[in-house]
Amino acid sequence: MKKTWAMVAMVLVVSLMLVVAGCGGGAKPAEKAPEAPKFPTKQIEIIVPAGAGGGTDMLARAMANKAKDLLGQPVVIVNKPGGSGTVGFTAGQTAKPDGYTVTMFFAEIVIVPHLGIAQADHKLFVPIMRVNMDPAAITVKADAPWKTLKEFLDYAKANPGKVRMGNSGPGSIWHLAAATVEDKTGVKFNHVPYGGAAPAVTALLGGAIEAVAVSPAEVGAQVASGKLKILGVMSDKREKAFPEVKTFKEQGYEVVVGTWRGLGVPKGTPEPVVKILHDAFKKAMDDPGFIAQADKLGLGLAYLNAADFTKFMDADFANYAKLVDKLGLKQQKK
Repeated sequence: MKKTWAMVAMVLVVSLMLVVAGCGGGAKPAEKAPEAPKFPTKQIEIIVPAGAGGGTDMLARAMANKAKDLLGQPVVIVNKPGGSGTVGFTAGQTAKPDGYTVTMFFAEIVIVPHLGIAQADHKLFVPIMRVNMDPAAITVKADAPWKTLKEFLDYAKANPGKVRMGNSGPGSIWHLAAATVEDKTGVKFNHVPYGGAAPAVTALLGGAIEAVAVSPAEVGAQVASGKLKILGVMSDKREKAFPEVKTFKEQGYEVVVGTWRGLGVPKGTPEPVVKILHDAFKKAMDDPGFIAQADKLGLGLAYLNAADFTKFMDADFANYAKLVDKLGLKQQKK
């Protein structure tokens, strides 16, 4: 009898093991891979926080023209100038985080917070990539009496506040560029703000101001037509588009200042959507036609992926905090 019960118990144990094996020991069915987002299905807007015709606008339009075919949807430019970029920055960082509103922001986004303009915050964006970097340059009318940078600065030093220097807004990178020249050389300009580089250049052409401190790209067409002349670029080496123009360093002035531009979307935008945008814009940036157009415009391409772009902006944010303090610009807080 005991032998019989032992056999029954053994059969039960074996059966239980088979049941368990059948329930959980076998291969699980493969999980269904998540479907790629259906994006984009409509028009994409790129906010440009500057006026039409400036370097940021030209770069954004060139990129949008190439990206529209890669994304399969229209990519349109929406200019929102004002407040040293803060009007456009705010619109971009508060837009719906669905990928349909991209912002091409620039160096001012890590500068203006130190001036008390709290609306701008690079940490409220998800970076897509950095696109370019350009130096500042001092440009005057072609018929201006100064043939060299030294002549111009000597005149400005002898006549404090007489030279009206146009920039793209209080606390903008071009304002800081001119202020850095003041700090390094002892001159004193009369800073005149505009809603972007393009209107500042227009004012220069019209004689409302004597000079601008914007990028070479933003005066390239007028220099080519013989209306303006660049006296010096604030970079370590000469610009490829203007090889005849000497750097500040070559002319005895240790001044290196410039801007950068990149693309971002509002914080909270889904990662798969950000990747789709990155891949499309990166392909657009690598397109030979886009590269040729950027060269023609005098825009320096300088790609960084999202992670490196974030580190770059964080470092710039810290550096400009020191520069704004050194130049005494904190009184411009609002």
